[in-house]
Amino acid sequence: MSSGWINTETTATMSRERANPPFDVRAMSIAHHGSEKDLKLKEKFMLEISRDPAYYAVDIHDLTKDQIRQRTFAKIQSLVHNVTNEPLEVFQKRMEVIGLFDPGFWTRFGVHYGLFVGAIRSAATSNQFSYWLEKGLIACKGMFGCFCMTELAHGSNVAGLLTTATLDEGTDEWVIHTPDLSATKWWIGGAAETATHGAVFAQMIVKGKRYGVKTFIVPLRDPKTFQLLPGINIGDIGMKMGRNGIDNGYVQFTNVRVPRAYMLMKHTQVTREGEVREPPLQQLTYGALLQGRTAMVADAANSAKKALTIGVRYAAVRRQFKSSPDAELETQLLDYPIHQRRLMPLLAQSVAFGYTALQMNKLFEETSSALEALEPGDPNLQATIELLKETHSTSAGLKAFCTWATLESIEKTRQACGGHGYSSYVGLAPMGQDFAVHCTWEGDNTILALQSGRALIAAYSDAKEGKKLASGNAYLNNLEKTLNDKCTGEAQLDTLDGIDQGWAAVAAHAVKKAYEDFEALTKAGRSRDQAFEECSQSRFVAASVHTSGYIFRQFRAAVEQVKEGKDGVRKHLEILCKFYGLWQMEEKAAFFLRSGWLSPELLDKVQAKVTELCAETRKFAIPLVDSFALHDHTINSPFGRYDGAVYTSYWRAVRRNNPQGKHSYWESTIKPFLHREDAEFEDVDEAIGIDEEIEEIKQDREEAEAEAKENKEQE
Repeated sequence: MSSGWINTETTATMSRERANPPFDVRAMSIAHHGSEKDLKLKEKFMLEISRDPAYYAVDIHDLTKDQIRQRTFAKIQSLVHNVTNEPLEVFQKRMEVIGLFDPGFWTRFGVHYGLFVGAIRSAATSNQFSYWLEKGLIACKGMFGCFCMTELAHGSNVAGLLTTATLDEGTDEWVIHTPDLSATKWWIGGAAETATHGAVFAQMIVKGKRYGVKTFIVPLRDPKTFQLLPGINIGDIGMKMGRNGIDNGYVQFTNVRVPRAYMLMKHTQVTREGEVREPPLQQLTYGALLQGRTAMVADAANSAKKALTIGVRYAAVRRQFKSSPDAELETQLLDYPIHQRRLMPLLAQSVAFGYTALQMNKLFEETSSALEALEPGDPNLQATIELLKETHSTSAGLKAFCTWATLESIEKTRQACGGHGYSSYVGLAPMGQDFAVHCTWEGDNTILALQSGRALIAAYSDAKEGKKLASGNAYLNNLEKTLNDKCTGEAQLDTLDGIDQGWAAVAAHAVKKAYEDFEALTKAGRSRDQAFEECSQSRFVAASVHTSGYIFRQFRAAVEQVKEGKDGVRKHLEILCKFYGLWQMEEKAAFFLRSGWLSPELLDKVQAKVTELCAETRKFAIPLVDSFALHDHTINSPFGRYDGAVYTSYWRAVRRNNPQGKHSYWESTIKPFLHREDAEFEDVDEAIGIDEEIEEIKQDREEAEAEAKENKEQE
């Protein structure tokens, strides 16, 4: 079987998969991206990236750590031009695309523009922000920042950070200090080789009193010589699981002095005399955390879509075993029901995440606008605080459960590619390694899930008191009816509204359980903090069930905004929405049974419907992944190629990066081993006594032969 035949067969198979799609692929793609304008922007960025030599994609899996880091930083120059000449919302779209192609660069660049600049933008006064702009904050002239929050012994517990910033009133300076090894700043992206300045989170101490963690801008290196400044100790923490294009490092401060004005004072002000003015509402400081979490929901959706594009396209052209002896061709993986069960639910989930990310971004923009508009004595203050609380708890839950689910999707898709999935060239193994960090940075997922569960307990308490809850928790507004709701029959499982009612009921029961556990513990004499800790499992469950229901509702709301038409988009989005809702119902079946909303018999119906929807989605799986609008260069995988030429592309990638030629360690290692001197073998023989054993065997054989000869003569 020639390679030409293989290539023709796979591309022909892919063409057949695209023949007569049941919906307008372009219209579906526009729906996924929120607007035709945003889709065209994405396509524009992908084209520009594919033609930029800095984004060379061919040999990335065979580079050393130093080569990866050098290439990663080399891309920054072109992005500085974009960030200084594009509107922020356009640049953010560009970064989403770059993050799909090179997540390590997305992070290295994002540490400066997302975290460092974001910290200054959210916590600096207008005068302070102007000062740092003049210093080169946006243009990266004379400064490149890092985000010095986490420490060797503290990550999620930001309030417990040990680095100190003590005001010296005599010199009007802060003294930044690392008191012991455990307070060493750790995992600081950009610190090891790149950053000139750090946004340092430290315990503020004024006149011997601690005021909690605040943010200080601390110079780390001389921008001209790049030498470490006095009192600064920086090192590289080395190779990681993934994203080795990021130079994560450690930072220690030994009585480092910075001007008092280098503390960011939008929320807390400190005068030269040591007078401290704190904000009346600490919740206003939450705003700085939202952007990163919101971005990770979108990144989870995009990464899942990229992984599923690779897995689904490969499964469409990969053939294994014949369905019957007289079949001309072996069967496509995508036609096996078990393979559909492996990939199709994940495909529906990736679409659900995408629409949830669009809705979450709108909520974030609404919250940001409300925060920026606040003024002292503003009558909208309380409403803004409530909106901020909802956005904070919602983004915490979504960040946790979407990133967990996407990491699992990448791994399941990799395994669905069989043995080839183990190869870095396929793209799924390194994608999983790169994505794994999402589950622990910007807040450890378990901690964020518990934060979401804590907010749900408070929401349930408000609902019991008759307070009207915001849209994200609105299913708790009619508690008695919702808690007593039951599935009326199989027909209810065939409608979005019926599935929605199920998620409302089961989420209400899960939140009720967490609330009742908490109340019982407080009545037993536990403090509020102790009670929250002891009911952490029920808080976690409440957050998990609530978040699945929330995603379903966001997906449903987005689908219902799509106009009915002949293009088939609305119809097939409804199929995917129903699919996601029922599949998650199956995944969380225990909670549906426990709540009483489902009976065991109806659960069987749910499982049967999920299997049917797997087969239904398989029919349009290729047009669906096409609607994700990912260029081959962005996917960067031979198995995810649009034309289906997986084997020839895979072969060329391996041959290109591993050419036949001079062996790298034949002379130094293999040759000396294989061609050792004979004396070495003699020494070995002597050491194990092999010569004596051979001589004994020879002598025994000779004696046996002589005895046999003698016996024969006697006969």
